[in-house]
Amino acid sequence: MSQKLDEKQARFQSENTSNRLGHIASNLARLRTFCNTAYPEAVKSVADETICFIEWTAAEIEPEYAEELVNIQVQLARWKLKFDSLWSEESERTNMSEQASVWSGRVLDMSGLLSESA
Repeated sequence: MSQKLDEKQARFQSENTSNRLGHIASNLARLRTFCNTAYPEAVKSVADETICFIEWTAAEIEPEYAEELVNIQVQLARWKLKFDSLWSEESERTNMSEQASVWSGRVLDMSGLLSESA
């Protein structure tokens, strides 16, 4: 693992789990946006980062939430495997965008960040 990734992991894991889940939700919202643009590299980059964030968080949260995060992680990895064919189909990009949006809302709910500010 690169030193840069080690530093990113250390920074990320120094935050509480609510904030980490907030970062994951934010990344999923960015994925949704990037799927609607002409920046496939941005989608790949954010997907990679999100996969790492989930890996660094899932073991430290409630099992049912961890399971949901790991399912998101698996789907992101599947997207990466067939990314070029998915990206070339507008309907597939739309599906990716809509799925990322659903996940973002779910993970934001998990984080409790919205209810804390109420």
